[in-house]
Order: sequence, then structure tokens, then C-alpha cells
Amino acid sequence: MTLAIPDSHRDLLEKPVHATLTTLMPDGQPQCSIVWADYDGEYVLINTTLERQKGQNMRANPHVGLLLIDPANGNRWIEIRGTVVEMTSSGASEHADKLTQRYSTSGKRRFYGDVYPVEQQSKETRVIVKIRPVKITLDAVFK
Repeated sequence: MTLAIPDSHRDLLEKPVHATLTTLMPDGQPQCSIVWADYDGEYVLINTTLERQKGQNMRANPHVGLLLIDPANGNRWIEIRGTVVEMTSSGASEHADKLTQRYSTSGKRRFYGDVYPVEQQSKETRVIVKIRPVKITLDAVFK
């Protein structure tokens, strides 16, 4: 069952708020990465490559966690535990460009060419990772 992101915290997935993605290494140890996040109304989306450690980890074990903290109020946050349901290269470069435009503070438009060298594109398999939220926790209990 997919849980909807509550309206009260959806902005954290629509603004340029960096997320911490936690995946599991083959030996069971957690591995955390800072990622750009997106939401399509059903799934949380991130963009990575199959060659990176987080991509390898998600292929082996689809259970992940995401934490987004409101940069204006550290007591406002959302933790999303979820399951990777798809990793697709279809539209992944365009999605990376969309996220580049959202997260760039200096007007960058293209992921390959503005963030990473164009030559890097032929060396990796960029994918959109669809994460089905299965547990959502909001905010600190001590606020």
C-alpha cells in the first residue's frame, strides 16, 4: 500500500530541500547519501546511476529511508520509509535536468554539461528511482 505524502509536508519534496537517502550495504550496514528528491503524487523519486553505491544497494535490497529537514525550521521534517518499485532509465536524463533547475542556485539548466561533464553521461546508466512510501513520520516530538 502506498501512503500519500501529507499536504503539510509535501513542500519539502517540491522545494530544493536536500534529502538523506539511506540504503543497505551488502553486509547490512547503512549507507547514507545526500540526494535531490521529487514527488509525482504517488512515488518519491530520486535520480542516480546504477554504478553508484546507492544504486547497487537499491538493486540488491529495495528497502530505503529518506529524511528531509526543513532548512527554515529544524523541528519540521519528514521521514519516509519505502520500497523501491522501479529503477528506469527512461526519462532519467530529463529528470536530472529538471532537478538541476530546481536545486541550482546559480541558474544551471542541464545536469550533464552544467553539473557533471558531458563525457560522464556515456560512462554511467542514469535512472529514476521510484520509491513507494510505506511509513511516514513527521516532525519532532519535543516541539
